[in-house]
Amino acid sequence: MVAAHAVDGTLEVPVVDLTAWYDGTPAQRAEVARAVDRACRETGFMQVTGHRVPEAAALGLASAIDDFFAQDMADKKAVRPADPAVNRGYSPPRAERLSHSLGIASPEDLFEAFNIGSQVGDHPETVRTLLSADDHPDNLWPVESEVPNFRARVQSWFTEARKLSHVLTDVFALALDLPEGYFEERTDRSIDVLRMNNYRLPAGEVVADPRQMGMGAHTDYGIVTVLWADSVPGLQILGSDGGWHDVQPLPGALLVNLGDALARWTNERWLSTMHRVLPPTDATGALVRRRSAAFFHDGNADTLVEPLPACVAASDPPEPKYAPVTIGEHLRQKLAGSRGLALNPNAGREVARIGEE
Repeated sequence: MVAAHAVDGTLEVPVVDLTAWYDGTPAQRAEVARAVDRACRETGFMQVTGHRVPEAAALGLASAIDDFFAQDMADKKAVRPADPAVNRGYSPPRAERLSHSLGIASPEDLFEAFNIGSQVGDHPETVRTLLSADDHPDNLWPVESEVPNFRARVQSWFTEARKLSHVLTDVFALALDLPEGYFEERTDRSIDVLRMNNYRLPAGEVVADPRQMGMGAHTDYGIVTVLWADSVPGLQILGSDGGWHDVQPLPGALLVNLGDALARWTNERWLSTMHRVLPPTDATGALVRRRSAAFFHDGNADTLVEPLPACVAASDPPEPKYAPVTIGEHLRQKLAGSRGLALNPNAGREVARIGEE
């Protein structure tokens, strides 16, 4: 299995222009699919341009992140879920350990976050009986008068990122020679989550452990992640040389990376690349602020993920690398690690990439 490549210390993150996917001929769309296939084989990360996500939505998202995290800690904690297993609302600094999703013990991560996601009530009544509130819990929102227009700005980005995710899965189907619409029936009730991250410790706190990360090493869990990030360094991808390499998005581009579900489906033809976020610092070593927002398009809870026969046949040796698992069960295993802080025993193939047991 390969990983991201670095040349002269700089990580090569392929840039894929989606313009021809929207407006091109079948031959041009096929070339986009081939470019995505190359990126997914070699890196598992790509930068997409021509994505048709309005700049106004990105500006609204950034301002919403600024407004929410500028609140006092007490106000932010007012929208913290009573049970950390509920992947909604506010998560304060040092509350999570992303490396636990790989089964790796680590200090607490330094980021704080606010999550929203798909809810049972978002779906037509004919579909709701198929959904569990455990997978699609109600969102928690700050008081409108405290953070005016926050909900509208965040939901605008959520909608745009979801549309882009469905476009990307259509590209994936063509790239993998699957029937058109293959992923549609596996994502029409998708567990989708938008996580807004803020990397800055509360006043007076310091990093006590040099092993502490802004966000610990992990792979993403579902099908595909659409990431907006500001220009502050911090995000790193594990390279094929075993080293960590900085990644920053080009102006106007969005970072896209694959999750474990696609690595499993493709029998590791495609990668769910290991990544982490360093505590962002300035030239003096002082912690500085960094913002990002990850939209996780994870698939239907009852979708069974097992290696595709064609991908198994093309593997060396030609055998499945993963046992079948539903999206819902896989997510519960991962979240029990990152949020529940129980070491996940089911991530052996992922953790082997960084030489940990």
